[in-house]
Parts: sequence; structure tokens; C-alpha cells
Amino acid sequence: MILVATYIWQMTRYFLCETDKYLYSHPSSSSSSSSSSSSSSSSSSSSSSSSINNNNNKNSKDSKDTKRSLETKGKPQKVYKFADITNKEDNKIRNLLDDADKLLSDGNIEEANKKFDSLLMKYPSSPRANYGKAYSLDLLSEKKQSNTLLEASISAYSKILDLDDVPSVLLLKAGLRLSNRQEFRGWSIKSVVTMKKLIQKFPDKLALRNKLGIGYMMSGKIEEAREVFKGILLKDPNDGCALVHYGFILKTTDRNPNESISYLQKGIASNDPETQHGRFYFHLGDALYRVNRMEEGMKVYEEGAKKNIFLSKWQRSLYNVDRLTGRPWWTLEQTGVAKQLDHIAKNWKTIRDEAVSQMNTNSNLFEKEDEDLTDTGEWHQLTLFQRGKEVSKNCKRTPKTCALFSEFSAATTCKRGQIKFSIMKPGVHVHPHTGPTNCRLRAHLGLIIPEGPKIRVQDSIRGWKEGDWIVFDDSFEHEVWQNGTSLRMVLIVDFWHPELTLNEKKVLSPI
Repeated sequence: MILVATYIWQMTRYFLCETDKYLYSHPSSSSSSSSSSSSSSSSSSSSSSSSINNNNNKNSKDSKDTKRSLETKGKPQKVYKFADITNKEDNKIRNLLDDADKLLSDGNIEEANKKFDSLLMKYPSSPRANYGKAYSLDLLSEKKQSNTLLEASISAYSKILDLDDVPSVLLLKAGLRLSNRQEFRGWSIKSVVTMKKLIQKFPDKLALRNKLGIGYMMSGKIEEAREVFKGILLKDPNDGCALVHYGFILKTTDRNPNESISYLQKGIASNDPETQHGRFYFHLGDALYRVNRMEEGMKVYEEGAKKNIFLSKWQRSLYNVDRLTGRPWWTLEQTGVAKQLDHIAKNWKTIRDEAVSQMNTNSNLFEKEDEDLTDTGEWHQLTLFQRGKEVSKNCKRTPKTCALFSEFSAATTCKRGQIKFSIMKPGVHVHPHTGPTNCRLRAHLGLIIPEGPKIRVQDSIRGWKEGDWIVFDDSFEHEVWQNGTSLRMVLIVDFWHPELTLNEKKVLSPI
């Protein structure tokens, strides 16, 4: 479930980061030609009527028409640039619609919103006026960061899908934006319903089916998503988007790295923009690692680094502030919080005793690691702080430890990390992996350390000592071996990267 939740969080960020072009940036030439042809036909009819009314000057008229025809022959007809989104009725008021659209493109959003209101009073079924109204509300919701306006825009977009005679280009734009806004609002199930409506209207567009599959994944409906992507691949075995998502499901839900590899490889190789995301490179490389194809996995990571998908082949976190200093190992002095770390280290025996007491009286408090990072052994954890918030039920059981962090806000407010006890029994091997973000540093305080356990960060291997800290950046590849003969216990403390600004710490989303 952690992996599914991670995908949902990743994809939510992906939707939030999508950029949306103005509606009228790419008018269709084919639809415009149709409109132009209609206009030409109307002109011809008018000319015919004129010749009847001027029958006495027929020969002179015919001569002039012939001359005009010769002059214009071969010249391209002027195309109305919004023809592909303008139906017959909207064509009659296209100047009014164009004026309102220009207000939007010029950034006069509130004035445009009023203009569309006025148009809808007279022409309530106008597809373009309805879209303009929805889009102006959409832009206003972003400008004012208002959920009320966002929901109003969603309602306005929804109306367009039920109107008659909506040009297909406009209908598709409205439906896609509606689905996007519903997802942004957190209405994943409604977004799925919208996508199903669009598929009914555009059954041959596989891209819509891909979006439906992604919508199912964001709703946590993995089996429904699986069937959608399988169906797409039956129609087009080379569909890159379906390939990477089907491979992702095999890797993370089925935990079948071997079978996932071919789908992820083929999908990424398609170079479809939907496939060029870190999560797919990340899981392809990891799948190759897990079946002992380490060199191939590293080549995937190197390619990702070349494409700026990863910060480097070693540092593969996906949620980053790119300007931050990255190094695998840190000294206490480099962290900017040496004083706080020293204070905690001086009390390491108190911390150890509190953890051991809980382990002996209620071992079920320590939860099994559930991110599929180990291939052997038992690894359990007890979390005290998570995503910048205290886990009160656990701090009540370890009050002395939690109290030691009262002056360590860089750790307790770190929305992208945890403070937790980590217990590894002998025989644990933690796969080479990376953390999700470069916005934190990770410190381990040795509490119970037998001979044997080791940790590798990038290409350097170290061990732990009781009462001492090691500090590393877990966005770099790291691996752990518990080769001791008894359990290993450490206190893990994540804290903000020292180069982050106060505002960045405030606005960064939790992980």
C-alpha cells in the first residue's frame, strides 16, 4: 500500500505541475477550411442573386465576374483561426466571442468573466461562451487560490459536455481540463467518470484510455487500471504510456521486477513524453538491480542523469530543490545543527533504555518495514515524528526521547522526514535504494551496535558506534548489511537541509 500511496502522491504532483496552454493557441486548419468553404458558398449565392436583379447588364456583369475569378484563382482563402472550435450558431457572434477571448489572452480575467456572463445571458447554449466562462473562472481560482472558484469552474466545464453541437476540438479540450481540475481538487473518482464520458465520445483515442488508467491508479483502483492498460496494449502493443504504467504495476503491486523490465524498457524507449518521468526510470533501474543486472540498472540511472531526470546517477531523489549542495556523507559541523545533535548524543543511553523498555513490553509497537526494501531478515521501526508532526501515541511511550527534541525544530518540523527507532535483526540486507527528496539530511545515532553491520552510501562503506552519529544524504544510493549476531538499533533523525530558506521549508509539500 505504501507504493500505491507513493504513486498517488507522485501523480498528484505531476497533475499539479502540468502547464495548460490558452485554449486558442492551435486552431485546426481542416475545420477552418470547412468554415471557409461555407463562407465561399454563401458569397456565390449572393453573387447569383445579384446577377438576376441586374439582368439588363448581364454581359457586363459576367465579364467582370470572369475577370475577378481569374484574379483570385489560386489565391488561398482567408481562414478564420477559431473555426475548429466555432459551430454554426457561434459563428454568427464570433466577433463578440473573439473580443471576450482577447480579454482573457491579455490577462483581463475579471473583465472577460463579466463579458462571458453577458454573452451567456443572450446565448446560454453557446459552446464557446460556456468554455470562456469556465476558463475565466479557472484562471481566477488560480489567481485567488480559491476552492470556491475552482468548484465553480468545474461546474461550468461539466455543462459543456452536456451541450448540443459542441465542436469536437472544443469538447475534448473542455473534458480534459475538467478531468484535470477535478483531479486537482482531489475528486479522483469524478475525474474517472469524466474520462469515461470522453471515451464514449472519442472511442478511438487511446490517449484518453491512458488517462483513465492513470485516474484509476490515483484513485487506488489498481486492478481497474491494470485492465485498462492491458486493453490498450491489445490495440497497440507499442503504446509507450500504457507500457510504462503496466510495467509499474507489475513492479510495485505484483512485486515482480523480472516481468516488469521489458514493459518499462520498451515504454521508455518510445520517448513518448508520458514515459520520460523519474518514477519509470527509477523503477526500471531498481528492477534490474533486484534481478542482479546491476550494470544495466546503472546505465538506466546514467541515462536519467543525462536527461536531467536525476541529479546524478547516484543521487536519484525525485522531489528536489536543485540548487542544494549534494554530498553522500556530512560532518556534524556541515549540518548547521551540530549543537542539537550533540545534546541528543549525550543522552543516548536514556534514549536506548526507553526504546528497549518498549521493545520488551510491547514489541508489536515496532512496525515491520513495508516498502519492499529488504530481501532477507526482519526490520522494524517505531516512529516518533512524521511529516513535521508528533506521533503522540508513541511519544507518550517514549517521553524522555521526544522531550530531547524540544529545541530541535529542524527535525521536528521537517515535513519531508521522520524521527524513528530502527531495529534490524541479524541477516537483514537492504537493497540499494534512494530516498525521495534532497531537502533533508539523515542522521543515525548508534544505540545497540554489534560487530558486523555496515552501510554503504554511494561508494563508501561505514559502520556505527554506540553513542555516535553518522550523517548522510539519503537521496544518494545507499545499502545496508546486518551481518551481526544480535540486533542492531539506531535512532534515525531526518532534518531540513541547511541551505533551504524559511519560505521553502514553509511551502514544500510533505513526504
